[in-house]
Amino acid sequence: MISVLIVEDDHLIAEAHRTYLERVEGFSATAVVHTARDAMQAAAEASAGDTPIDLVLLDLGLPDASGISLASALAGLRPAPDIIAITSERDLEMVRAAVAHGALAYLLKPFTFAAFRDRLERYRRYRVALPAGVDAASQAEVDRALAELRTGNEKSATPKGAAPQTNDEIARTVRDHAHGLTADEVAGRVGVSRVTAWRYLERLADEGTVIRHTDYGKGRPKTRYQWR
Repeated sequence: MISVLIVEDDHLIAEAHRTYLERVEGFSATAVVHTARDAMQAAAEASAGDTPIDLVLLDLGLPDASGISLASALAGLRPAPDIIAITSERDLEMVRAAVAHGALAYLLKPFTFAAFRDRLERYRRYRVALPAGVDAASQAEVDRALAELRTGNEKSATPKGAAPQTNDEIARTVRDHAHGLTADEVAGRVGVSRVTAWRYLERLADEGTVIRHTDYGKGRPKTRYQWR
């Protein structure tokens, strides 16, 4: 079982990450924290107790310190945990800084469960290909392990026939409305047709990213989509 520390300042999003994690076999949420200080304390205590954290899902926008600084501090632990940066920050300098300070992968919010699962499954294959404490047999073995982290084929993250930008924008729109939205409401906010909005929303619901609710009022029942 791969032990995971979730670091996310938004409590609702942190709980969503935990829910997603529980749906991926082989991973366990050791702790969920909301500040850099609590993250460092949790990781240090786990390391001192001989139950070190394997992976940190790290939000880069923390209230008390930058995620980049926390990544540097986590790198000083022995053994140092691996890091997957999870953030809405799209600035290329931030991406480079995260990678330079130890992030193995970078996942942009909002994301679907399929994208989340894809990153974790790639990370698991990377660990199997290059286990800790074992000398690499060859350059080819190292190359194969690192290749597992690359996401050259995004079919699992974005459904066939779907535009990633539209998929992300619709997901973000639903996430930002706590009580959910209908396909008509999403279409109006995103600027697409109702049918297009409905198709993307149905894909997100099938993946488990959003939940369908049926509102029974006057006239025909309406389906409302709410962020899980």
